Amino acid sequence: METVIPLSTVCPSSDERVTLFALLLDTNARLSRSFAVRLEETCALPLAWFEVLLQLRRTPEGSLKMNEVAEAIVHSTGGTTRLIDRLEEAGLVQRQLCPSDRRAIHVAITAQGNLKLDDALSVHMGYLEEHLSSRLTCDERAELTVLLTKLNATR
Repeated sequence: METVIPLSTVCPSSDERVTLFALLLDTNARLSRSFAVRLEETCALPLAWFEVLLQLRRTPEGSLKMNEVAEAIVHSTGGTTRLIDRLEEAGLVQRQLCPSDRRAIHVAITAQGNLKLDDALSVHMGYLEEHLSSRLTCDERAELTVLLTKLNATR
């Protein structure tokens, strides 16, 4: 009698988990790429800059420590430093000394950064309507939010 080996053991590329992960990566890449193009064309704002400004806006103080910015946008600390340099040169953020820790540097969104983010968010809302809201029902969006939140949860 011949032993039957499951296909997923022989060919892991056909495993549903591999397929699901590929779909997540592909969806993220396609949405990020097309939104980045739209943002650049309409606001002259790179996607990485948008991500930083949005993270800063979401904090009650409008600022984060450099390492918190890096963690929030999933960037290396060196890459984040260069990114913040460019944002600061454009007048969209400013570095500030941390009052409780003189070694720490905070990055704060400026008034000009808030105006630029407002423009970008209006583009973003249109993009979300076109690529998310119009394709998924309210219930589907809620379920997707729950599932992605679960996947993003740290252990």
